[in-house]
Amino acid sequence: MANQKEIRARISSTISTQQITKAMKLVSATKLRKASEAIIRMRPYAQKLQGIMGNLQESTDDAQLAGYFENREAKRVLLLVITSDRGLCGAFNANVVKRVRQLLDTDYAAAHQAGNVTLMCMGKKGGEALKRYGYSVNMDMVNLTQSLDSQKAFAAMQSVIDSYLLGQYDRVEVVYNKFKNAATQILVNEQLLPVVPAANVEKTSASNDYIFEPDQVAILQDLIPRSLNTLFYRSMLDSLASEHGARMVAMDKATENAGDLLRAFRLAYNQARQAAITTEILEIVAGAEALASAS
Repeated sequence: MANQKEIRARISSTISTQQITKAMKLVSATKLRKASEAIIRMRPYAQKLQGIMGNLQESTDDAQLAGYFENREAKRVLLLVITSDRGLCGAFNANVVKRVRQLLDTDYAAAHQAGNVTLMCMGKKGGEALKRYGYSVNMDMVNLTQSLDSQKAFAAMQSVIDSYLLGQYDRVEVVYNKFKNAATQILVNEQLLPVVPAANVEKTSASNDYIFEPDQVAILQDLIPRSLNTLFYRSMLDSLASEHGARMVAMDKATENAGDLLRAFRLAYNQARQAAITTEILEIVAGAEALASAS
């Protein structure tokens, strides 16, 4: 058993750690509230934009738009990997990295073997982890999560769209954690390009009576990049809210564990203290008996 001095040092260290984890939990809770409000506001806009695009897409067949919808063989693939810049958020980053590795071993195994899969990371933790596994990682956008700004996200996605239209990639997917609530994040890999026809698009019998100004093709040419930019930005917001939720839960659990450790250390301290007191009493009694017998 450790002596009292060692146990007191452990108790002091655990109390300091508990104070830190409690403070981090409160900070994450505050950031989570702001991030969750942002993603909740964004989702209806993104869904409505997809619905409009789906309705227009169904009634349009134009060669100028074919590049967005052409389903080519996935020989050259771009994976956009969204993680965090900091740790202490449980399995948040590890789950994303695991999903990326699964995609490379299954869906895009042939492209990966040929060296035609590009991993573009937003967030340092994902890039660092993938590098440790031996993957080549593009870190050009790694700092995008530090000061999440819609214009920066739109510009980053526009460069990806331009590269796709030039034929540099046949498939673009984003891997991230989708926010459900503070305790639950849903791991998602979502195809951005080629554009997947929107599911459950609102149908309207009056669609043939619409008058488009300018023409329908011009509207789609502007709407498709706008929709893709919005989807990417929504993914970033989802990941940000999920990160704060995961960190809040992780720090809450760490605070509870510190409390359990403190109780165990205090029990051990009391036992060591009681043993020391008993030893001292025994020594006093033995000394008194020795004096009595000597007299």
